[in-house]
Amino acid sequence: MAIIETRNLTKQFGSGDIAIEVLRGVNLTIETGEFVALMGPSGSGKSTLMSIIGGIEPPTSGQVILDGIDLGTLDDDQRTLIRRRKIGFVFQAFNLIPTLSALENVALPMELDGVPRNLANERAAKALERVEMLHRRDHIPSKLSGGEQQRVAVARAIAIEPVILLADEPTGNLDSRQSGRVTELLRSLASDLNQTIVMVTHDAQVARSAFRLLKFRDGNIEKDISQDDFARDASAFQISSPQPSTG
Repeated sequence: MAIIETRNLTKQFGSGDIAIEVLRGVNLTIETGEFVALMGPSGSGKSTLMSIIGGIEPPTSGQVILDGIDLGTLDDDQRTLIRRRKIGFVFQAFNLIPTLSALENVALPMELDGVPRNLANERAAKALERVEMLHRRDHIPSKLSGGEQQRVAVARAIAIEPVILLADEPTGNLDSRQSGRVTELLRSLASDLNQTIVMVTHDAQVARSAFRLLKFRDGNIEKDISQDDFARDASAFQISSPQPSTG
């Protein structure tokens, strides 16, 4: 079953002579339980695509269908509810509230959405257990390592039981050991819990943990490669900067 579909998706910033076309008719289908990595040089459109899928940015034209819902038919309040209840976000910056414990950080978005505190705490504890952080539930972020903070951020994202998890450079602030643990965690969420994940990364090693790789260039998908074909296309994980125009 398709969780995400984009149809002829375009995104343009600015207008007239200064218009920049970031996405150029992207057509994409992501099935339930897929773990998809997006790679490409800066400015290729991958992060813009993630923002549009997440209901943060509207497209210039085209459609985004999330779990059967056309995001373009929703008003701002409805899109906010979709983001709050159907989409989990994990960013390079952990975005944890420094004065709250790990448990409180995970529970807070649910409480703000009207979930009773006892139920929010129960779901938060289950999410922390899933990311192997329940033993640190009472620690504030400054008492946690970078990898531990990111696992708490992942717990916060999955506690709402989202239909899709969007991760934007989730290992960008981590060393190689911590990066490996977070990457392994994301892969286990997809393989064990059937969690759909879309991840932007510049790290080839991180991208290799995904089940599918989408290589972006110049606002569109240059390559769509399944995990079975990773070994056959070594160049897929190489990112080259756009060449300056000589014209």
